[in-house]
Amino acid sequence: MMVPLIIGCALFMQMLDSTVITTALPAMGHSLGEDPVKLNVAITAYLLSAAVFVPICGWAADRFGARRVFTSAIVLFTLSSTLCGVSHTLGQIVAGRILQGFAGAMMVPVGRIVLLRSVPKSELVRAMSFLSMPALLGPIFGPAVGGFLVEYASWRWIFFMNLPIGVLGVVLTLRYIKEEASERVPQPLDVVGFLLTAVCMGTLVFCFEAVGHGVLSSGMVAGLLALGCLCGYLYLRHAERSPNPILDFRLLKIPTFSVALLGGNLCRLAVGAVPFLLAMQLQIAFGMGPFAAGLLTFAGALGALMMKMIASPIIRRFGFRRTLLGNAFLCGLSILGCILFTPVTPHLVIIVVLMLGGLSRSLQLTAVNSLSYADIRSDQMARATGLASAVQQLTISLGVALAAFVLKCSMALRGSGTLEDMDVTYGYLVIGISMMLSVTAFRKLAPNAGAEVSGKR
Repeated sequence: MMVPLIIGCALFMQMLDSTVITTALPAMGHSLGEDPVKLNVAITAYLLSAAVFVPICGWAADRFGARRVFTSAIVLFTLSSTLCGVSHTLGQIVAGRILQGFAGAMMVPVGRIVLLRSVPKSELVRAMSFLSMPALLGPIFGPAVGGFLVEYASWRWIFFMNLPIGVLGVVLTLRYIKEEASERVPQPLDVVGFLLTAVCMGTLVFCFEAVGHGVLSSGMVAGLLALGCLCGYLYLRHAERSPNPILDFRLLKIPTFSVALLGGNLCRLAVGAVPFLLAMQLQIAFGMGPFAAGLLTFAGALGALMMKMIASPIIRRFGFRRTLLGNAFLCGLSILGCILFTPVTPHLVIIVVLMLGGLSRSLQLTAVNSLSYADIRSDQMARATGLASAVQQLTISLGVALAAFVLKCSMALRGSGTLEDMDVTYGYLVIGISMMLSVTAFRKLAPNAGAEVSGKR
């Protein structure tokens, strides 16, 4: 299990880095002499860069070798983190974050390709349990780590902490991961497809961020959404004619892959949205400090860690279909349970609810990630990972934007500019119901779907 652990650590480094910066924005603004609100561009620059380049991760893995690209991405991510840490102007921060976004777009998806090519399908569920944890732990650890470093050290350490992790990742990669020859002949880069997907992904992610931060007018958001959708439509027309499209939607003809992509991304709305809503509820509505709130939400991380030990036996016992159908309701209920929190709710009750939420979401992500590749051939792994990663990038950004949009609508209907607990309640309702709606996709699975991977007879 060394390979899943190495790739999981790379994913954790990326997820932690993408969430920890939010807490540090006020301190960064004071240090650099900039408006903290203006520093949101550092977050947007990272997300835009990652969104633009993630579609080419599959092509890069086939063209240059997955191990080589993965190692290079860790090196670049570490160096760009260091550049951010030593920056003294907003421009330097933005440049470093753009490099980080490019490295992240290569590091995590290509790392997943390395994993899929090196682990037998019978061991895939166990491997994915390691890989799904960082996606849950990063957003949970981020606020607590950021609050601690800003309060007791310096905001620069939120970037410097990636240096030892990156060095260790490179050493372990070179030691334990071998380059596997791709079974697919490297093809030329689909330049037209890359340009269309770059504009589509970039504009959509930027719109989602703009909705979340309220930095653009409604007209500009609508215009950018129209441009993104138009480029997406043009790409679909282009992909039908291209022998080697950069995002291969023909893979959606594989039932387990298409169901996992649709149902799984309804589940992934909660990955970014729930930590955001918890931060709004505990810090703003309840008046808790960022470090104290971060420690309380750590219960979700404990739940995710506990599920690592039992996810594989559960999926083996019930199969993918029954596990995903039943657990989707449990995930939704754990999110809706947060509605009951009040400023006087005992912390033990909050911890129990958040721990159960961490357990259920960890199981759901492990099952979805494993099912996605149950029927994917080895020569299709790079293309499937590229498509899945691009859709996931959009979904996680959409989750935060959707939650923020619901909060803004609730505040506008009340005619107030101050966030209250009731506003967060509506956010939990939308995300929790979205999680439950994923059962409409999972019901399409055959009872024996992914049996080779789950081990269920």
